[in-house]
Amino acid sequence: MQASLDLADSGFKVYLAEKSPFIGGKMTQLDKTFPTNDCATCILTPRMVDVAENKNIELLVYSEVEEIKGYGGNFDVKIRQKATYVDWSKCTGCEECVSKCPAKIDDEFNQGLGRTKAISLPFPQAVPKKVTIKREFCHFFLKGKCRVCEKVCQLGAIDFDDQDQIIERKVGAIILAPGYEVYDAHHSPEFGFGRYPNVVTSLQFERLLSAAGPTGGHVQRPSDSQKPKRIAFLQCVGSRDQDHGYCSSVCCMYATKEAILAKEHDPDVDVDIYIMDMRAFGKGYDDYYNRAVEEYGIRYIRCRPSAIKEIPQSKNLLIKYQEGREGLRTEEYDLAILSVGLGPGSSSLSLSQKLDLQLNEYGFYQSDPFQPLLSDKPGVYVCGVFTEPKDIPESVIQASGCAALAAGLLAEARGSLVLEKTYPPEKDVSAEEPRIGVFVCHCGSNIAGVVDVNQVAEYARSLPGVAYVETDLFTCAQDTVLEMREKIKEHNLNRIVVSACTPLTHAPLFQETMQEAGLNPYLFEMANIRNQCSWVHAREPEKATEKAKELVRMSVARAAHLEPLTKFPMPLNHDALVVGGGISGMTASLALADQGFEVYLVEREGRLGGIANRLHYVFENQDPGELVTSLARKVEEHPRIHLYLHTELKKFSGFVGNFRSILSRRTDDGAGEEIEVEHGAIIVATGGQEYLGPDYGYSRDVRILTQLELEEKIASNGSVLQGIKDVVMIQCVGSRTKVRPYCSRICCGEAVKNALRLKEINPEARIFVLYKDIRTYGFMEKYYTEAREKGVIFVRYDDEHLPEVIVAGGRFGPKSGSNEHQRETEKQAAPHTQDMAFSVGQPEPTGHSTAATMQGRGETSASEQYWDSLTVRFYEPILDEMLELHPDLLVLSTGVVPSEGYEELSRLLKAPITQDGFFLEAHVKLRPVDVAFEGIFLCGLSHYPKYIHESIAQAQAAAGRAATILSKKFLEVGGAIAEVDSEKCVACLTCVRVCPYYVPIINVEGVAQIDPAACQGCGICTAECPVRAISLRHYLDEQIIPKVESLLAGVV
Repeated sequence: MQASLDLADSGFKVYLAEKSPFIGGKMTQLDKTFPTNDCATCILTPRMVDVAENKNIELLVYSEVEEIKGYGGNFDVKIRQKATYVDWSKCTGCEECVSKCPAKIDDEFNQGLGRTKAISLPFPQAVPKKVTIKREFCHFFLKGKCRVCEKVCQLGAIDFDDQDQIIERKVGAIILAPGYEVYDAHHSPEFGFGRYPNVVTSLQFERLLSAAGPTGGHVQRPSDSQKPKRIAFLQCVGSRDQDHGYCSSVCCMYATKEAILAKEHDPDVDVDIYIMDMRAFGKGYDDYYNRAVEEYGIRYIRCRPSAIKEIPQSKNLLIKYQEGREGLRTEEYDLAILSVGLGPGSSSLSLSQKLDLQLNEYGFYQSDPFQPLLSDKPGVYVCGVFTEPKDIPESVIQASGCAALAAGLLAEARGSLVLEKTYPPEKDVSAEEPRIGVFVCHCGSNIAGVVDVNQVAEYARSLPGVAYVETDLFTCAQDTVLEMREKIKEHNLNRIVVSACTPLTHAPLFQETMQEAGLNPYLFEMANIRNQCSWVHAREPEKATEKAKELVRMSVARAAHLEPLTKFPMPLNHDALVVGGGISGMTASLALADQGFEVYLVEREGRLGGIANRLHYVFENQDPGELVTSLARKVEEHPRIHLYLHTELKKFSGFVGNFRSILSRRTDDGAGEEIEVEHGAIIVATGGQEYLGPDYGYSRDVRILTQLELEEKIASNGSVLQGIKDVVMIQCVGSRTKVRPYCSRICCGEAVKNALRLKEINPEARIFVLYKDIRTYGFMEKYYTEAREKGVIFVRYDDEHLPEVIVAGGRFGPKSGSNEHQRETEKQAAPHTQDMAFSVGQPEPTGHSTAATMQGRGETSASEQYWDSLTVRFYEPILDEMLELHPDLLVLSTGVVPSEGYEELSRLLKAPITQDGFFLEAHVKLRPVDVAFEGIFLCGLSHYPKYIHESIAQAQAAAGRAATILSKKFLEVGGAIAEVDSEKCVACLTCVRVCPYYVPIINVEGVAQIDPAACQGCGICTAECPVRAISLRHYLDEQIIPKVESLLAGVV
């Protein structure tokens, strides 16, 4: 869907083929999404409706590709659209046929936990909202009689003579996104799935949690429908095993999310999660994990149980495990959830065969890490779980990246087949009395499970100006949106109030519906009775219902005073500015330039490449240096890319489509010069840098290196390391601490990569990796396995038992850590140090040892630094003892921190940053490269730590998203913006000072002036103006005060 929308919004015709009878994929089956706990359906449904309503997307659901011929730019595709036995042009999704159908079957959408019919709608918000007959279960097709559905359908939509249709289309590019299938837990019989009713999969548990699921969102045991008191999650079922040597990347986090939701449903339930490693490597994921432990009391047990046994009488479950040296223990649970892994989609193999693409041993298409979205066939692009198990944000990023690459291939055809969306003439309601329509949403049971929706609707009917009220199961569903359009016309409504969830995600959908009905979109108000009511008062239904009434009353009062507002077309600049010339910046620049846009690429250093200039190899043995050289050459030779080295962004102003930037470039004579550029979009690709703190004695001894420094030494002269016998690596240095609680994502992979290289140089070397969790997600898992097989020893530590380094007469740990718990058992260290015989000897004061030749920082002489032995002390949890090593090298896996100047850049761009200093995306799941301030996009390390292939994909995604703006002929501006009453203005400069977007100016007439195109409508100037000379349209006093008065009417 993301790729389709990006291409359609960039001026291309799109054919979206989907094998299911609905769009949305597996996300439609999820209850919430981590780490924000957003309702999955709530954030997805507007996007599904956008796809269905887009005139430049031809939706081909219930379809599979039969044949592909041709080449990039000129493919012939045959698509088989399967028979639904329902005329969808007549079907309204009323489900009268479903209620009368006698053929009951297991509900596939609800993972077999409920029952449905042979003719059915998959779920209430399905897009398209049309029923389908499953031929293999239909009584008519099986027995030759029944046809009840045909009799009850008043529109004559049932068509038992329906046939598969072959659809042929000519296309220039193909994007493969066939998704995934979850692991079939029947293949792991030791866990009892299918035999023990209270063993369910994680996707089944999602359906139990869902308000639209088979139990209405009530968590209960399948065996007896009782509320479970103790729940166990078993991780890595169908991942990280002999048959599946990869990590599914999402299971740790979705289990944590499901555990949190289970606790929110019932705070008294006990939840245990059995894990090997906690792989919370995404943005905000470690914070989420920490909340699960600290706020919800979820227990993580580090063990992989081998089986589940059932107690026949109670149907309870027994899990036997061992953690550390505690010995075998047995726990009893009411419910067990198997966190099943992700496998290739059901159509992955057939699609790859039709295109002659080779899949890896697990059935995924493993692309080139330096071209992650390209297939072996020109013009065919790959994204999502088709290439490797991944989370929603990474899939969305790759989809936008594929759109950018496809648009680059087809740039000359942009705009050739697209249709412009038109609206009916806007109805003039200025002389009419308010006729307000109120639509109250159940949101499944998200709202209706707490709030008495019918009572709220009945109350709304009594309010002044209300002409029509209805309740809907899901107001954002496609059929309801279409019905709303008709109700506006039927009841002559001139204002709309939707009582549902948040306007942040849903207001655009309903405002679009109003435009399609001929109403001005600003005659709309939303009462958030979910986030502000049912969610926060979940245990007070009566009070929540009363509050919902008050919220609706307030919204109706304001709606009665709303006025139509207009937007006007504004020409835009079609150029782009890219800040940062690393791999991400160069990739984004090329992706935009290949689409025909002019690009200004700014890099503050004297050469391109950024931190990648210090990288020399990746797991796949490719050289990032060669990639940097290739990209730099393409950038320098591209006629549409204007490169500025030794240059920084100094000033930034304007608004989406019309930005103006001042660049400061250092010249050879040192004088410097300023360059002004105008552009319509900006991509931030400023990279990151290695954390270099004083942790663990860093900089006090040349034997203490970072992983990056070790990589440089291996690449420059690996033979110097042949004499190294013992190496210790410490993970999470500068990450996952109190100061920097985030995971730097790449450190575990870097440690494994370098450990394998050291083993190649000296197979006899003893390498010890001290870690909190090894986070080698996806296909990196096989390298972790390889490292263990080659003798690399991994020892876990935690915040209670931090490693300690003794060197140069001092003891050192992490900068923000404490070794108090270690010192309690310090007396145990000496005998075990001797028993293990880890010492490699103490070098002489002259410094003549293998490591002594490896000077790189030069703080003191080698003889001074080698006077003392290098000692690493750590707690070994299996032995339950303190151990001591005397390594030749201590390698610190240091984290990634934002690049210098990130705070100033954030201030210039008005782009928010997280508490960790990385730029904040508009939405963590569905808008992972956009900034809330329209026209600014993110990629690479400026957004969050990531690997090269992930940075490349995100850079291409940023280019794809920017192109949706730059490809427009004009942008609409205005609407809810601030206006100045020049008669009242005293030119006090308050508005000039407080505006975060620097929009107000004092004009030649000596009064404040606000550019309507630049104003973001935040209202700060309105609130701060001491003489009330500024008003914010759509939020005028005469609109807000009635809302407040209506609230107080029930109190005062």
